[in-house]
Amino acid sequence: MKGNMNNMMKQMQKMQKKMMKAQDELHEMNFQASAGGGMVTVHANGKKEITEVEIKEEVVDPDDVEMLQDLILTATNDVLSQIEETTNETMGQFTKGMNMPGMF
Repeated sequence: MKGNMNNMMKQMQKMQKKMMKAQDELHEMNFQASAGGGMVTVHANGKKEITEVEIKEEVVDPDDVEMLQDLILTATNDVLSQIEETTNETMGQFTKGMNMPGMF
């Protein structure tokens, strides 16, 4: 019985190291999303931090600020969705079969 427990602990430690490595790799990834046919592009890293916002000059219209705001919101939400989806795919491999909702 003690041998089985030691073996299980070693396997859990290996899995924990793999999870940490996968999470580190995810945090280093870069994501981007555009809206308005590339008029607004938002860049983010895997930590869900916005790292850059690009706005094409021709989309800046003082008479239509709302459109620019909408494009920024759309691109930002898209890039955050990409990160969330990639996080779930990457980290989900470690929680398959475990009942751990909301772990990541």
